[in-house]
Amino acid sequence: RKNLSSNKIEYVVELKIDGVSVSLIYEDGLFVRGATRGDGIRGEEVTNNLKTIRSIPLRLRPSQKRRLPRFIEVRGEVYMDRKSLQILNEEKEENGEEPFANPRNAAAGSLKLLDPRLTAQRHLNIFIHGVGYIEGIAIESQSELLEFYKEVGFRVSPYSRKFDSLKETIDYCNSWEEKRETLDFDIDGMVIKVNLFRQQRLLGQTTKSPRWMIAYKFHARRAQTKLEDVIVQVGRTGILTPVAVLKPVSLSGSTVSRATLHNIDEIGRKDIRIGDTVFIEKAGEIIPQVVEVIKEKRTGKEKRFSMPRSCPVCGEPVTRRQGEVAYRCENVFCLAQLKMRIKHFASREAMDIEGLGEVIIEKIVDKGFVKDYGDIYFLNFEQLRDLERMGDKSAKNLIDAINKSKTNDLTQLIYALGIRHVGVHASSVLAESYKSIDRLTSATAEELTNIYEIGPVMAQSIYNFFKNPQTKKVLEKLRKAGLNFTQRKKEVSGKLSGKKFVFTGELDSLARDEAGRIVRQLGGDVFDSISKKIDFLVVGKAPGLKLKKAEELGIEIIDEVKFKEMICR
Repeated sequence: RKNLSSNKIEYVVELKIDGVSVSLIYEDGLFVRGATRGDGIRGEEVTNNLKTIRSIPLRLRPSQKRRLPRFIEVRGEVYMDRKSLQILNEEKEENGEEPFANPRNAAAGSLKLLDPRLTAQRHLNIFIHGVGYIEGIAIESQSELLEFYKEVGFRVSPYSRKFDSLKETIDYCNSWEEKRETLDFDIDGMVIKVNLFRQQRLLGQTTKSPRWMIAYKFHARRAQTKLEDVIVQVGRTGILTPVAVLKPVSLSGSTVSRATLHNIDEIGRKDIRIGDTVFIEKAGEIIPQVVEVIKEKRTGKEKRFSMPRSCPVCGEPVTRRQGEVAYRCENVFCLAQLKMRIKHFASREAMDIEGLGEVIIEKIVDKGFVKDYGDIYFLNFEQLRDLERMGDKSAKNLIDAINKSKTNDLTQLIYALGIRHVGVHASSVLAESYKSIDRLTSATAEELTNIYEIGPVMAQSIYNFFKNPQTKKVLEKLRKAGLNFTQRKKEVSGKLSGKKFVFTGELDSLARDEAGRIVRQLGGDVFDSISKKIDFLVVGKAPGLKLKKAEELGIEIIDEVKFKEMICR
């Protein structure tokens, strides 16, 4: 409010749908392309699957008040209602497949199916709520945008409201704290937006998010239950995590019987004991955790918990490294680590192998079919079909998903390998820097440290991983299976085709990841650091050292106004 000269500010409040964010491209009223918005930088084109969602119009209706835009990027949230999830999970359990944990995961998995006919059977739905870029018509506000969307045939939430005061806005948000249970789909909060686009532009963006929009999060749901025991799980990196075994209790629409206790220090800080009555919450509405002990209900029979001295899975001694809270099993051949590594390898942000969940992983590891993630690509139809409650259809779908993953980009493969300290972003940096697995495996720790955003601890971890004989053996299996080991340049045509951009400083009207997404959509590339190959440096407020380096290299420097002219012309 203090950044706007006008005292009159209108707010639009919308439900924060717990689904999958998508972008829909329409040209002259026709739906031409659709994609998930992913992490804001990398999404996945799913046009054919989106076309199966009945509430997404393939052709826009003419508007009574204005012409259709020449080009518009429409933003919305694809979701699955709770009843459809229940029916889907019952089918998956009958087929011996792992059920989806929540509607969001179900919607994401359904959009990635290889066969659009299967997606059509998942009964997905969508609410449209925003715009990325529009050309050919002028719209002045969020409320006007939502009205326009309804006119031309989009499905817009009937619960969106416009308010003149902040008090009315907050009161409306609070009213949904309990009412959310009456909906047939999940929401995880509300979204408050400044209504007028002119005021939105004045407020601008930070590097991470708009200043004109804020998420209103609901209080975490909590429930009271009995902590009956504590078991220890072993993760893919060997970390031992204590897990509470609870008397089953209903929370956020599901029955919870286990909750994380994080580590032994957290157990000590909260003074958690076996036999305690505790409050549990769902962190981020997903992961149950024990948040509080009701000490008044203690009887004196409660028992303290201590971490085991040996791994509960393989029996090898556990260690606690200096400066760390976690206990670890150092045995890389530990069966529990293998199962968790395969789960990570198959996960959505890694190789994204639909259908390879915990239940199937347990079976293929226990039967000896898979001893490392290289073996996944040598599973055959008969092995999978003969698994308990699997069948022909499920086996074929999994084989298809495994084969599809062979063409994934290099970033996904690097992340899937499960290198300690290396997340999705670092995997992207490594893929862009080395272009192939072969070049990456030859890099020294010193060379890796010279890469922007790769520090010495991560560099040493990467070096150690690729020098491990077991890693070399697995990589050879993956190579033999035909996985993509190189960073392939995507053939994208557009007005910025072939142009390379770097951003520095804070932009007024776009977040930097949003600006980068637009560049990629128009055929260009975005890089984190300055080099001779860069065509343009886009400079915002408070630019960093990139500006000086660009000047030294003679790279063309443009401001935000010039950049917007380039993407809009």
